[in-house]
Amino acid sequence: MARLLFGTAGKPHSTPEGSTMSAVERIAELGLDCMEIEFVKGVQMKENVAVEVAKTASEHNVKLSVHAPYYINLNAKEPEKIIASKERILHSARIASICGARSVVIHTAFFMGDPPETAYPNIIRNLNDTLEMIKQEGMKITIRPEVMGKGSQFGTVDEVIRLCSELDGTAPCIDFAHNHALKGDKNTYEEFVDVLSRIESELGRSALEDMHIHCSGIKYGPKGELKHLDLEESDFNYKALLHALKDYDVNGLLICESPNLEYDALLMQEYYSNV
Repeated sequence: MARLLFGTAGKPHSTPEGSTMSAVERIAELGLDCMEIEFVKGVQMKENVAVEVAKTASEHNVKLSVHAPYYINLNAKEPEKIIASKERILHSARIASICGARSVVIHTAFFMGDPPETAYPNIIRNLNDTLEMIKQEGMKITIRPEVMGKGSQFGTVDEVIRLCSELDGTAPCIDFAHNHALKGDKNTYEEFVDVLSRIESELGRSALEDMHIHCSGIKYGPKGELKHLDLEESDFNYKALLHALKDYDVNGLLICESPNLEYDALLMQEYYSNV
């Protein structure tokens, strides 16, 4: 990545008709740079469609990533759920690879009542198994565990950085709004910089040169994230975040998950360009 690119989580609302190719074209028309393809309810895209998506994205210079299905739990108690979770990641990676995407974002695991340190070896082992399958199939795909907004899920900044430092083929998906929602803090320039400096320290400068970021407004309560909001309806300090990203010369994809999608993506893109 040569710069920080802005785009949407899924098809822009103003896409005239429903295909992913039309969504990619609309991203380019809006002046945005990237899009995360959402497979959150299952991987429905066929390989022949993925080929056309890759062609359209290349023609319009739109970078793509993929979000794997939500139904993944690499700490599940039932073996069949572990097998299904691995297959969902693998299927997402296969289609992502055909689409020309380089990253697959995952919601890694639920603790299921386990202490985090008890769950961690299970998560590492099961994700490593999946990474080995991706490698064996020759796919050049990075799996990106997401920073989550609820304490019941694996995915604090510390947990994600630790995992990515231990497993090749992984890199963080940093959702700064989720990080804020966990306890209602982590919402200042200094705290955003702290996350970036820790990534650089523990994963290297290259991790900041190819980041995958989620950003939105957010509503939260005592147990963390409740729902995404538009930026202007939220207390999330996106302007301070954009200053931190500019000051640290962060490159990669910034994916907007606000309900209004392209409006907030363009809002952040414009603000960032004037920082």
